[in-house]
Formats: sequence, C-alpha cells, structure tokens
Amino acid sequence: QVHVAESGGGTVQAGGSLRLSCTASPNIYTVKAMGWYRQAPGKQREMVATFINRANINYADSVKGRFTISKENARNTVHLQMNNLKPEDTAVYYCKAVFPYGDFWGQGTQVTVSS
Repeated sequence: QVHVAESGGGTVQAGGSLRLSCTASPNIYTVKAMGWYRQAPGKQREMVATFINRANINYADSVKGRFTISKENARNTVHLQMNNLKPEDTAVYYCKAVFPYGDFWGQGTQVTVSS
C-alpha cells in the first residue's frame, strides 16, 4: 500500500515564502511522476506543478516564476518552493504520486496567505 504524505504548509504574509515537501512510501518502486495540486474553497482542484524528469516540468501560469518544483534523486520525494506568495495562493495543497500501477494522493496541507 502506497502512502503519500505532505508537510510544510502554514500561514504566511503576502510576499513571504513556504516550502512544501511530499514523500511517497514505501520507496520500493520509482514513481513515474509527482505533482502538486491545490484546491481553494468553492473552486475545483487545479494543477500547480508537475515533475516527470528534469526535462519535463510543468507549472500553472499563475505560479510561473514564483514556484519551483524539485525531486530528490533516487527518492520518491518532491519539494515545492513557493516564493512571493499571494493571497490567491491560499488553498489546500495536495501531492500526487504516479506509479505504473496507479495514482495516489496525499491528505493535503493548508497554505494560507494573508494580505
């Protein structure tokens, strides 16, 4: 059974930074991809950033230039560095791990940006 766990959420003022981390365990099989998604109250879940390999990284237009996704070598762990946060970044952030046998989601971590 795969377990996906996020950490690093919190409350920050506009212009501040947070770093989210996500690990999919057990680390027996290598993920095909990992990504961050977010869901604000009353809105649909949306893609924030996805990592397949260093040559295949995607960002939502709204976070380009402010957020950076990275993956640790040989580990099913990704990080999301979020800089210059805006109130509209407030949401629950979810991590998804894609394995050959299925997709697995974490429980989510709250990010709140105050103006």
